[in-house]
Amino acid sequence: MITGSSGIAEAAALSAVRDDWRVFIVGLEESECVRLAPEAYFVADLRDEELVQKAFQACIEKFGAIDAVFNVAGSSGRRFGDGPIHECTLEGWEKTFAANARPAFLVSRAAVRHWLNTREGGALLNVSSVLAFSPEPSHFATHAYASAKAAIISMSRAMAAQYAPNGIRVNVLAPALVRTPMSARAQADSEICAFIEKKQPLSHGFLESGDIADTALFLLSQKARHITGQVITVDGGWTL
Repeated sequence: MITGSSGIAEAAALSAVRDDWRVFIVGLEESECVRLAPEAYFVADLRDEELVQKAFQACIEKFGAIDAVFNVAGSSGRRFGDGPIHECTLEGWEKTFAANARPAFLVSRAAVRHWLNTREGGALLNVSSVLAFSPEPSHFATHAYASAKAAIISMSRAMAAQYAPNGIRVNVLAPALVRTPMSARAQADSEICAFIEKKQPLSHGFLESGDIADTALFLLSQKARHITGQVITVDGGWTL
């Protein structure tokens, strides 16, 4: 199961299909879901507890089980008022957490409940951001977003410790700036583009979604069967 249908989620879905994985997409836009998995998708707002459960039921009905979940869904909160803490509005704070931490919680809970029930174990990969632990005040001072993404890390590591005896692996992927629809504002800003050229020297600018997808599929595969509780940063050199 992959939550989200554009950007990193899209790249992961396309790559997984090429590798003969059976993919189930859960996203907001039906047209995007259909394009990625025409017979295996569920349209849902993952902030809705009931819809998350229905999405899992639909996936289980389609494939009989869920082996891995790549939990990508999330969004920026700038349009709601996210920013430096002295400027961040209450609406910006709450809606940013609702768009990021809440779906991570609801999807993680549904996945763990499924695996505890089947007693077969599984792999969960949540998506955070380098901004959770490597702040950048000049261009990316979005403190609600950084806090929500940091919460995902704490939750995931606590889960990894709790459920390892049940054969459930939980890791976190923390990318730097990736060329996705969510980063369109940054991509259109020449000053930010010049900054990212230096901030992410290995990628010579923005990372590509496919680069993140490659790491995600490894972490969700049996090749990573001994890896849990880790925060894997794919950043082109950002944190250095």
